[in-house]
Amino acid sequence: MHRVTIAEVAARAGVSTATVSRALSGRGPVSAEVDRRVRRAAADLGYEVNPIARALRNSRTDTVGMVVPSIGNPFFTSLVESVEHVLERQGKQLFLCDARSDPAVEAKRLASLAARNVDGIILSPTHGVDSAAAVADAAGRLPLVQLDRFVSGTNTDWVGVDDTAAMRLILDHLHAGGARTAAFIGSQQTNSSSEQRLSGFHRRAAELGILVDPASVLLGEFSTDWGEAALARLVATGPLPDAIVCADDLIALGVTRACRSHGVDVPARVQVTGFDNIDFARLGEPALTTVDQPRDRIAEEAVRLLTAASQADTRASTAHIALVPTLIVRASTTAS
Repeated sequence: MHRVTIAEVAARAGVSTATVSRALSGRGPVSAEVDRRVRRAAADLGYEVNPIARALRNSRTDTVGMVVPSIGNPFFTSLVESVEHVLERQGKQLFLCDARSDPAVEAKRLASLAARNVDGIILSPTHGVDSAAAVADAAGRLPLVQLDRFVSGTNTDWVGVDDTAAMRLILDHLHAGGARTAAFIGSQQTNSSSEQRLSGFHRRAAELGILVDPASVLLGEFSTDWGEAALARLVATGPLPDAIVCADDLIALGVTRACRSHGVDVPARVQVTGFDNIDFARLGEPALTTVDQPRDRIAEEAVRLLTAASQADTRASTAHIALVPTLIVRASTTAS
């Protein structure tokens, strides 16, 4: 199949190949009449710009890689969507990789993206320690921005939500609703989000005088199955606390489902909160009180930081942007 060349477009429009290049790239002076003729000629001939040749000329591919811990987690799915929309407005394409919650897989994905000459990488690291070497290596080869989670000790920017402030919002709300004892159900302390949410929970509970039995701090994984299992463990070990704070919405949905099966009234007997405000949170029974992360703003800031890093010759300093969360109050903490 014949591929139309830029020379054929130039001949059709009656201009030079350089003029065609300026008109179709939008770079350089071209009169409105010439621009119209070139674009009509290109359309008539079915000419398509060769992206590989353009990348070689411009020293960029207009592609950005993104690696997330698990595409099966609805929060990361929505975050990817927000990033993709921002990039699309800039004429860039997103290459998405799933790390499968495995630092070894994540390292392979980062190396693959770097080898494919993407212009930069947006990453939510799988592990706070085990991901560090691969993140540092990738950041040494091309611009990289961390979002939501982060690993320390790398010369990269980060943007996400203020997890400590989020825990203050949750516990202040629960305390105002009468909670004097609380449990925490989260994931193992393998990433910054897990660590900061748990530490923020303990700090604010102590400040408010909310009692936390060490046996009621249960750490597993971000999943509904773990939420169900953890609630069953709390039921089996004694009286339930006044409130159960969950590290994400998936865990909280598992907790509320298990409460129904154990005959525990939510919120009359126990208040339950989630984190992330995924779409399913409002569809739970009861609908979840949760923390809303400003995903669109996180995406916009991540792309802005990545663009700035791509244009900078040197990195004198890095940005650490913690955005303000919002508490969405629903039926899991307020009786109708």
